[in-house]
Amino acid sequence: MDYKIVLILAAVGFLIWIVADISQIRSDNMRMNATLNRIARKIGAFDTLKDELKKLILENERIKAIKLYRESTGCGLVEAKKYIDSLKEELNKDQDRHE
Repeated sequence: MDYKIVLILAAVGFLIWIVADISQIRSDNMRMNATLNRIARKIGAFDTLKDELKKLILENERIKAIKLYRESTGCGLVEAKKYIDSLKEELNKDQDRHE
């Protein structure tokens, strides 16, 4: 009976260790993405990406824009969707000003 408890405790410990490692990897990934985005903005690559995303939005290719943003930045689906939605709102405001 004691060996079952030891196995259960070992399994729980192992799962906690895995969850902690995954959390650390996600944190590192977010930090690296933020750094890469800052570098991209400094060299102008982000402006080129933003222009391409706006073009896709204007062509009603929102899903392609989300996919491109995710591939370019490494961010998650929710974050990419929020960013593309904010770009779409920005474009709508610009169009309203010109009318």
